[in-house]
Amino acid sequence: MNRIESDIEYRPAEEIKAYQELLLRKALLYLKKHSVFYRRMFDCYGIRIDRIRHIEDLVRIPFTEKKDLQLFNREFLCCPAEKVIDYVTTSGTLGDPVTFGCTEKDLQRLAYNEKKSFMCAGLHPGNIVQLMTTMDKRFMAGLAYFLGIRELGASIIRVGNGIPELQWDTIRRMKPDTIMCVPSFILRLIQYAEEHGIDYRSSSIRRIIGIGEGLREQDFSLNLLGRRIKEKWDVDLFATYSSTEMGSTFSECEYGCGGHVHPELIIVEIIGPDNLPVPDGEYGEIVITTLGVEGMPLLRFRTGDIAAKRPEPCRCGRCSYRLTPLIGRKNNMIKLKGTTLYPPALNDVLDNTSYVDNYMVMVQDSESGTDEVIVKVGLKYVPGFDAEKDLKDRFRSRIRVAPRIEILSSEQVREIGFPAQSRKPVKFIDNRKRS
Repeated sequence: MNRIESDIEYRPAEEIKAYQELLLRKALLYLKKHSVFYRRMFDCYGIRIDRIRHIEDLVRIPFTEKKDLQLFNREFLCCPAEKVIDYVTTSGTLGDPVTFGCTEKDLQRLAYNEKKSFMCAGLHPGNIVQLMTTMDKRFMAGLAYFLGIRELGASIIRVGNGIPELQWDTIRRMKPDTIMCVPSFILRLIQYAEEHGIDYRSSSIRRIIGIGEGLREQDFSLNLLGRRIKEKWDVDLFATYSSTEMGSTFSECEYGCGGHVHPELIIVEIIGPDNLPVPDGEYGEIVITTLGVEGMPLLRFRTGDIAAKRPEPCRCGRCSYRLTPLIGRKNNMIKLKGTTLYPPALNDVLDNTSYVDNYMVMVQDSESGTDEVIVKVGLKYVPGFDAEKDLKDRFRSRIRVAPRIEILSSEQVREIGFPAQSRKPVKFIDNRKRS
Protein backbone atom coordinates (compact mmCIF):
# COMPACT_ATOMS: atom_id res chain seq x y z
CA MET A 1 0.00 0.00 0.00
CA ASN A 2 1.54 3.37 -1.02
CA ARG A 3 1.58 6.55 1.07
CA ILE A 4 -1.66 7.95 -0.35
CA GLU A 5 -3.53 4.66 0.03
CA SER A 6 -2.40 4.31 3.64
CA ASP A 7 -3.14 7.92 4.64
CA ILE A 8 -6.55 8.12 6.33
CA GLU A 9 -7.22 11.51 4.69
CA TYR A 10 -7.48 9.79 1.30
CA ARG A 11 -9.89 7.08 2.43
CA PRO A 12 -13.68 7.30 1.89
CA ALA A 13 -15.61 9.50 4.31
CA GLU A 14 -17.32 6.57 6.03
CA GLU A 15 -13.95 4.95 6.75
CA ILE A 16 -12.61 8.20 8.12
CA LYS A 17 -15.62 8.54 10.45
CA ALA A 18 -15.32 4.95 11.69
CA TYR A 19 -11.61 5.45 12.36
CA GLN A 20 -12.25 8.67 14.28
CA GLU A 21 -14.90 6.94 16.39
CA LEU A 22 -12.45 4.19 17.29
CA LEU A 23 -9.95 6.83 18.42
CA LEU A 24 -12.71 8.70 20.26
CA ARG A 25 -13.53 5.66 22.37
CA LYS A 26 -9.86 5.28 23.26
CA ALA A 27 -9.66 8.99 24.16
CA LEU A 28 -12.69 8.73 26.47
CA LEU A 29 -11.20 5.76 28.29
CA TYR A 30 -7.94 7.67 28.70
CA LEU A 31 -9.74 10.71 30.12
CA LYS A 32 -11.80 8.55 32.50
CA LYS A 33 -8.63 6.99 33.85
CA HIS A 34 -6.24 9.95 33.94
CA SER A 35 -8.13 13.30 33.98
CA VAL A 36 -9.35 14.70 37.29
CA PHE A 37 -11.44 17.31 35.48
CA TYR A 38 -13.20 14.98 33.06
CA ARG A 39 -13.67 12.17 35.58
CA ARG A 40 -15.53 14.66 37.79
CA MET A 41 -17.57 15.85 34.78
CA PHE A 42 -18.54 12.28 33.86
CA ASP A 43 -19.60 11.54 37.44
CA CYS A 44 -21.43 14.85 37.89
CA TYR A 45 -23.51 14.46 34.71
CA GLY A 46 -23.92 10.69 34.93
CA ILE A 47 -22.16 10.17 31.61
CA ARG A 48 -21.58 6.55 30.63
CA ILE A 49 -18.61 6.75 28.29
CA ASP A 50 -19.33 3.24 26.99
CA ARG A 51 -22.46 4.74 25.42
CA ILE A 52 -20.46 7.41 23.54
CA ARG A 53 -19.62 5.29 20.52
CA HIS A 54 -20.32 7.63 17.61
CA ILE A 55 -19.45 11.26 16.90
CA GLU A 56 -23.17 12.08 17.04
CA ASP A 57 -23.18 10.87 20.68
CA LEU A 58 -20.84 13.70 21.71
CA VAL A 59 -23.87 15.98 22.21
CA ARG A 60 -24.47 14.13 25.50
CA ILE A 61 -21.25 15.62 26.92
CA PRO A 62 -21.00 19.24 28.17
CA PHE A 63 -18.63 21.65 26.49
CA THR A 64 -15.20 22.55 27.87
CA GLU A 65 -14.48 26.29 27.82
CA LYS A 66 -11.36 28.34 28.16
CA LYS A 67 -12.39 29.52 31.61
CA ASP A 68 -12.39 25.85 32.71
CA LEU A 69 -8.77 25.57 31.60
CA GLN A 70 -7.96 28.68 33.58
CA LEU A 71 -9.85 27.82 36.76
CA PHE A 72 -8.92 24.12 36.91
CA ASN A 73 -5.70 24.10 34.90
CA ARG A 74 -3.82 21.39 36.79
CA GLU A 75 -6.84 19.10 36.79
CA PHE A 76 -6.53 18.74 33.02
CA LEU A 77 -3.01 17.29 33.23
CA CYS A 78 -3.25 13.53 32.59
CA CYS A 79 0.30 12.50 33.40
CA PRO A 80 2.86 12.98 36.18
CA ALA A 81 4.50 16.41 36.05
CA GLU A 82 7.90 14.82 35.45
CA LYS A 83 6.68 13.58 32.05
CA VAL A 84 6.12 17.17 30.88
CA ILE A 85 9.13 18.30 28.87
CA ASP A 86 7.79 21.54 27.41
CA TYR A 87 5.44 24.16 28.83
CA VAL A 88 3.54 26.62 26.62
CA THR A 89 0.87 29.22 27.30
CA THR A 90 -2.04 30.68 25.42
CA SER A 91 -4.27 33.64 26.21
CA GLY A 92 -7.04 33.22 28.77
CA THR A 93 -10.52 34.71 29.07
CA LEU A 94 -10.02 35.73 32.72
CA GLY A 95 -6.81 37.71 32.25
CA ASP A 96 -4.01 35.27 33.05
CA PRO A 97 -2.59 32.95 30.37
CA VAL A 98 -3.51 29.26 30.26
CA THR A 99 -0.66 26.77 30.68
CA PHE A 100 -0.29 23.59 28.63
CA GLY A 101 2.18 20.82 29.46
CA CYS A 102 3.50 18.74 26.54
CA THR A 103 5.08 15.32 26.88
CA GLU A 104 7.58 13.75 24.49
CA LYS A 105 4.67 11.96 22.82
CA ASP A 106 2.83 15.28 22.42
CA LEU A 107 5.83 16.89 20.71
CA GLN A 108 6.08 13.91 18.38
CA ARG A 109 2.38 14.39 17.61
CA LEU A 110 2.98 18.09 16.91
CA ALA A 111 5.82 17.20 14.54
CA TYR A 112 3.62 14.69 12.73
CA ASN A 113 0.79 17.22 12.49
CA GLU A 114 2.97 19.93 10.99
CA LYS A 115 4.73 17.48 8.67
CA LYS A 116 1.34 16.56 7.19
CA SER A 117 0.30 20.20 6.98
CA PHE A 118 3.50 21.17 5.17
CA MET A 119 3.04 18.25 2.79
CA CYS A 120 -0.48 19.54 2.14
CA ALA A 121 1.09 22.88 1.13
CA GLY A 122 3.43 21.09 -1.27
CA LEU A 123 6.62 20.91 0.81
CA HIS A 124 8.98 17.95 0.65
CA PRO A 125 12.59 17.10 1.54
CA GLY A 126 14.85 19.55 -0.22
CA ASN A 127 12.73 22.64 0.38
CA ILE A 128 14.21 25.46 2.48
CA VAL A 129 11.78 27.22 4.82
CA GLN A 130 12.46 30.59 6.42
CA LEU A 131 10.56 30.79 9.72
CA MET A 132 9.50 34.35 10.47
CA THR A 133 7.86 33.44 13.77
CA THR A 134 9.20 33.21 17.28
CA MET A 135 10.07 30.00 19.11
CA ASP A 136 10.43 31.74 22.47
CA LYS A 137 7.98 33.47 24.84
CA ARG A 138 6.24 30.14 25.61
CA PHE A 139 4.87 30.05 22.06
CA MET A 140 3.79 26.61 20.81
CA ALA A 141 3.42 27.37 17.09
CA GLY A 142 7.02 28.29 16.38
CA LEU A 143 8.25 25.11 18.04
CA ALA A 144 5.65 23.04 16.19
CA TYR A 145 6.72 24.46 12.81
CA PHE A 146 10.36 23.71 13.59
CA LEU A 147 9.57 20.14 14.61
CA GLY A 148 7.35 19.57 11.59
CA ILE A 149 9.87 20.83 9.03
CA ARG A 150 12.55 18.72 10.70
CA GLU A 151 10.28 15.65 10.62
CA LEU A 152 9.55 16.28 6.95
CA GLY A 153 13.24 16.40 6.12
CA ALA A 154 13.20 19.94 4.70
CA SER A 155 15.66 22.64 5.75
CA ILE A 156 14.90 25.38 8.30
CA ILE A 157 16.16 28.93 8.72
CA ARG A 158 15.06 30.26 12.13
CA VAL A 159 15.06 34.03 11.73
CA GLY A 160 12.16 34.94 14.00
CA ASN A 161 9.61 37.69 13.48
CA GLY A 162 10.09 41.28 12.29
CA ILE A 163 13.29 42.99 11.09
CA PRO A 164 12.77 43.19 7.29
CA GLU A 165 16.46 43.97 6.74
CA LEU A 166 17.53 40.69 8.39
CA GLN A 167 14.85 38.75 6.53
CA TRP A 168 16.04 40.00 3.14
CA ASP A 169 19.68 39.46 4.02
CA THR A 170 18.83 35.87 4.93
CA ILE A 171 16.92 35.35 1.69
CA ARG A 172 19.86 36.70 -0.30
CA ARG A 173 22.40 34.53 1.50
CA MET A 174 20.56 31.22 1.97
CA LYS A 175 18.06 31.16 -0.91
CA PRO A 176 14.96 29.74 0.85
CA ASP A 177 12.02 28.86 -1.41
CA THR A 178 9.33 29.15 1.29
CA ILE A 179 8.42 31.82 3.85
CA MET A 180 6.23 31.14 6.90
CA CYS A 181 4.86 34.23 8.64
CA VAL A 182 1.86 36.42 9.42
CA PRO A 183 0.60 37.49 5.96
CA SER A 184 0.39 41.21 6.69
CA PHE A 185 4.14 41.18 7.40
CA ILE A 186 4.69 40.31 3.73
CA LEU A 187 3.45 43.78 2.85
CA ARG A 188 6.17 45.24 5.09
CA LEU A 189 8.75 43.03 3.40
CA ILE A 190 7.60 44.22 -0.02
CA GLN A 191 7.63 47.86 1.08
CA TYR A 192 11.15 47.50 2.48
CA ALA A 193 12.33 45.81 -0.73
CA GLU A 194 10.86 48.57 -2.89
CA GLU A 195 12.40 51.30 -0.74
CA HIS A 196 15.85 49.65 -0.83
CA GLY A 197 16.03 48.54 -4.43
CA ILE A 198 15.65 44.79 -3.74
CA ASP A 199 14.33 42.84 -6.73
CA TYR A 200 12.05 40.68 -4.62
CA ARG A 201 10.16 39.28 -7.62
CA SER A 202 13.38 37.61 -8.78
CA SER A 203 14.24 36.22 -5.35
CA SER A 204 14.30 32.52 -4.46
CA ILE A 205 10.88 32.69 -2.74
CA ARG A 206 8.16 30.68 -4.48
CA ARG A 207 5.74 29.94 -1.64
CA ILE A 208 4.31 31.79 1.38
CA ILE A 209 2.52 29.92 4.18
CA GLY A 210 0.43 32.31 6.24
CA ILE A 211 -0.36 31.97 9.94
CA GLY A 212 -2.69 33.90 12.22
CA GLU A 213 -4.50 35.86 9.48
CA GLY A 214 -6.90 34.88 6.73
CA LEU A 215 -6.07 35.09 3.04
CA ARG A 216 -9.40 34.06 1.51
CA GLU A 217 -13.06 34.98 1.30
CA GLN A 218 -15.80 32.45 1.99
CA ASP A 219 -15.91 31.51 -1.70
CA PHE A 220 -12.16 30.73 -1.40
CA SER A 221 -11.11 33.63 -3.62
CA LEU A 222 -8.29 35.75 -2.22
CA ASN A 223 -9.40 38.46 0.18
CA LEU A 224 -8.09 42.03 -0.01
CA LEU A 225 -4.89 41.14 1.85
CA GLY A 226 -4.29 38.08 -0.30
CA ARG A 227 -4.95 39.99 -3.53
CA ARG A 228 -2.65 42.81 -2.53
CA ILE A 229 0.20 40.37 -1.85
CA LYS A 230 -0.47 38.43 -5.06
CA GLU A 231 -0.62 41.58 -7.19
CA LYS A 232 2.78 42.63 -5.91
CA TRP A 233 4.46 39.24 -5.68
CA ASP A 234 3.37 36.30 -7.82
CA VAL A 235 4.06 33.51 -5.35
CA ASP A 236 1.91 30.60 -4.16
CA LEU A 237 -0.13 31.52 -1.07
CA PHE A 238 -1.32 29.02 1.54
CA ALA A 239 -3.49 29.83 4.57
CA THR A 240 -3.53 27.83 7.80
CA TYR A 241 -5.67 27.66 10.93
CA SER A 242 -4.46 26.31 14.25
CA SER A 243 -4.40 26.93 17.98
CA THR A 244 -2.52 25.75 21.06
CA GLU A 245 -5.62 24.02 22.39
CA MET A 246 -6.11 21.99 19.19
CA GLY A 247 -2.50 20.93 18.82
CA SER A 248 -3.41 20.53 15.15
CA THR A 249 -3.31 22.57 11.96
CA PHE A 250 -5.77 22.93 9.12
CA SER A 251 -3.72 23.72 6.01
CA GLU A 252 -4.78 24.48 2.47
CA CYS A 253 -3.60 22.32 -0.40
CA GLU A 254 -2.67 23.70 -3.82
CA TYR A 255 -6.35 24.18 -4.69
CA GLY A 256 -6.97 26.62 -1.83
CA CYS A 257 -10.47 25.40 -0.98
CA GLY A 258 -10.32 25.30 2.81
CA GLY A 259 -8.12 23.85 5.53
CA HIS A 260 -7.82 20.04 5.49
CA VAL A 261 -8.38 18.22 8.78
CA HIS A 262 -6.01 15.47 9.88
CA PRO A 263 -8.65 12.98 11.09
CA GLU A 264 -6.30 10.95 13.25
CA LEU A 265 -5.53 14.04 15.37
CA ILE A 266 -8.79 15.89 15.95
CA ILE A 267 -12.59 15.70 15.77
CA VAL A 268 -14.41 18.88 14.78
CA GLU A 269 -18.04 19.75 15.46
CA ILE A 270 -19.71 22.91 14.15
CA ILE A 271 -22.20 24.15 16.76
CA GLY A 272 -25.10 26.54 16.20
CA PRO A 273 -26.69 29.09 18.58
CA ASP A 274 -28.76 26.30 20.15
CA ASN A 275 -25.52 24.44 21.07
CA LEU A 276 -26.40 21.62 18.67
CA PRO A 277 -24.44 20.59 15.56
CA VAL A 278 -25.44 22.37 12.35
CA PRO A 279 -25.67 20.66 8.93
CA ASP A 280 -22.48 20.54 6.86
CA GLY A 281 -21.99 23.82 5.01
CA GLU A 282 -23.67 25.96 7.67
CA TYR A 283 -21.67 28.31 9.86
CA GLY A 284 -21.24 27.87 13.57
CA GLU A 285 -18.69 27.68 16.36
CA ILE A 286 -15.78 25.28 15.97
CA VAL A 287 -15.76 22.74 18.83
CA ILE A 288 -12.84 20.30 18.96
CA THR A 289 -11.92 17.02 20.62
CA THR A 290 -8.22 16.18 20.50
CA LEU A 291 -7.04 12.67 19.65
CA GLY A 292 -3.74 11.18 20.75
CA VAL A 293 -2.75 13.95 23.19
CA GLU A 294 -1.06 12.58 26.31
CA GLY A 295 -0.47 15.62 28.52
CA MET A 296 -3.63 17.76 28.35
CA PRO A 297 -6.24 16.29 25.99
CA LEU A 298 -9.48 18.23 25.52
CA LEU A 299 -13.04 17.03 25.01
CA ARG A 300 -15.59 19.22 23.21
CA PHE A 301 -13.56 22.40 23.64
CA ARG A 302 -15.25 25.58 22.42
CA THR A 303 -12.77 27.55 20.32
CA GLY A 304 -14.98 30.60 19.84
CA ASP A 305 -14.08 30.64 16.12
CA ILE A 306 -16.81 30.66 13.47
CA ALA A 307 -16.53 28.61 10.28
CA ALA A 308 -18.28 25.84 8.30
CA LYS A 309 -17.41 22.29 7.25
CA ARG A 310 -16.99 21.37 3.60
CA PRO A 311 -17.40 17.58 3.39
CA GLU A 312 -17.07 16.98 -0.36
CA PRO A 313 -13.80 15.40 -1.56
CA CYS A 314 -11.11 17.84 -2.66
CA ARG A 315 -9.50 17.85 -6.09
CA CYS A 316 -6.22 16.97 -4.39
CA GLY A 317 -7.65 13.52 -3.62
CA ARG A 318 -8.21 13.99 0.11
CA CYS A 319 -11.64 12.92 1.32
CA SER A 320 -11.40 14.33 4.85
CA TYR A 321 -13.58 17.36 5.49
CA ARG A 322 -12.23 20.89 5.26
CA LEU A 323 -12.93 24.10 7.17
CA THR A 324 -13.86 27.33 5.44
CA PRO A 325 -11.91 30.50 6.25
CA LEU A 326 -12.90 31.88 9.64
CA ILE A 327 -15.47 34.66 9.58
CA GLY A 328 -14.58 35.78 13.10
CA ARG A 329 -14.87 34.89 16.77
CA LYS A 330 -18.23 34.29 18.38
CA ASN A 331 -17.61 36.72 21.26
CA ASN A 332 -16.32 39.42 18.89
CA MET A 333 -19.48 39.72 16.81
CA ILE A 334 -20.42 43.36 16.29
CA LYS A 335 -23.81 44.81 15.46
CA LEU A 336 -22.98 48.15 13.81
CA LYS A 337 -25.96 50.22 12.67
CA GLY A 338 -27.99 47.09 12.05
CA THR A 339 -25.22 45.21 10.23
CA THR A 340 -23.68 42.08 11.77
CA LEU A 341 -19.94 41.83 11.23
CA TYR A 342 -16.70 40.56 12.74
CA PRO A 343 -13.38 42.42 13.24
CA PRO A 344 -11.64 40.73 10.25
CA ALA A 345 -14.01 42.59 7.92
CA LEU A 346 -12.75 45.89 9.37
CA ASN A 347 -9.16 44.68 9.28
CA ASP A 348 -9.41 43.88 5.58
CA VAL A 349 -10.25 47.49 4.76
CA LEU A 350 -7.50 48.94 6.96
CA ASP A 351 -4.80 46.43 5.94
CA ASN A 352 -5.35 47.38 2.32
CA THR A 353 -5.29 51.16 2.62
CA SER A 354 -1.86 52.38 1.54
CA TYR A 355 -1.63 55.40 3.86
CA VAL A 356 -2.61 53.46 7.02
CA ASP A 357 0.43 52.59 9.15
CA ASN A 358 -1.31 50.90 12.08
CA TYR A 359 -4.72 50.81 13.73
CA MET A 360 -6.80 49.64 16.66
CA VAL A 361 -10.49 48.68 16.55
CA MET A 362 -12.43 49.32 19.75
CA VAL A 363 -16.06 48.45 20.43
CA GLN A 364 -18.10 49.78 23.34
CA ASP A 365 -21.71 50.27 24.39
CA SER A 366 -23.39 53.40 23.06
CA GLU A 367 -25.80 55.50 25.09
CA SER A 368 -28.67 53.71 23.36
CA GLY A 369 -27.26 50.31 24.29
CA THR A 370 -26.09 49.37 20.78
CA ASP A 371 -22.51 48.71 19.66
CA GLU A 372 -20.32 51.72 18.97
CA VAL A 373 -17.17 51.03 16.94
CA ILE A 374 -14.18 53.36 17.07
CA VAL A 375 -11.22 52.84 14.76
CA LYS A 376 -8.02 54.57 15.89
CA VAL A 377 -5.70 54.99 12.90
CA GLY A 378 -2.04 55.97 12.60
CA LEU A 379 -1.00 57.28 9.17
CA LYS A 380 2.20 56.55 7.22
CA TYR A 381 1.81 59.98 5.65
CA VAL A 382 -0.83 62.70 5.39
CA PRO A 383 -2.65 62.19 2.07
CA GLY A 384 -3.78 65.10 -0.07
CA PHE A 385 -7.42 64.52 0.84
CA ASP A 386 -9.60 64.01 3.91
CA ALA A 387 -8.35 60.68 5.27
CA GLU A 388 -11.28 60.30 7.68
CA LYS A 389 -13.84 60.73 4.90
CA ASP A 390 -11.92 58.41 2.58
CA LEU A 391 -11.76 55.68 5.21
CA LYS A 392 -15.49 55.95 5.88
CA ASP A 393 -16.17 55.67 2.15
CA ARG A 394 -13.96 52.56 1.99
CA PHE A 395 -15.83 50.97 4.90
CA ARG A 396 -19.22 51.73 3.35
CA SER A 397 -18.21 50.22 0.02
CA ARG A 398 -16.94 47.10 1.75
CA ILE A 399 -19.32 46.47 4.68
CA ARG A 400 -22.13 49.01 3.96
CA VAL A 401 -21.61 50.90 7.24
CA ALA A 402 -18.83 53.11 8.60
CA PRO A 403 -17.41 53.19 12.16
CA ARG A 404 -16.19 56.28 13.94
CA ILE A 405 -12.66 57.21 12.84
CA GLU A 406 -10.00 58.82 15.05
CA ILE A 407 -6.71 59.86 13.45
CA LEU A 408 -3.78 59.56 15.88
CA SER A 409 -0.02 59.37 15.55
CA SER A 410 1.43 55.94 14.78
CA GLU A 411 3.22 56.05 18.14
CA GLN A 412 -0.04 56.58 20.02
CA VAL A 413 -1.71 53.68 18.26
CA ARG A 414 1.33 51.48 18.86
CA GLU A 415 1.22 52.19 22.60
CA ILE A 416 -2.42 51.12 22.71
CA GLY A 417 -2.00 48.09 20.47
CA PHE A 418 1.20 46.60 21.82
CA PRO A 419 0.83 46.39 25.61
CA ALA A 420 3.71 45.29 27.80
CA GLN A 421 4.36 41.53 27.96
CA SER A 422 2.37 40.95 24.76
CA ARG A 423 4.09 38.84 22.11
CA LYS A 424 1.92 40.11 19.29
CA PRO A 425 0.04 43.33 18.54
CA VAL A 426 -3.55 43.64 19.70
CA LYS A 427 -5.86 44.99 17.00
CA PHE A 428 -9.22 44.58 18.74
CA ILE A 429 -10.38 45.71 22.18
CA ASP A 430 -13.90 44.90 23.39
CA ASN A 431 -15.08 47.24 26.15
CA ARG A 432 -18.73 46.20 26.04
CA LYS A 433 -20.42 45.28 29.31
CA ARG A 434 -21.80 41.80 28.79
CA SER A 435 -24.71 40.53 30.82
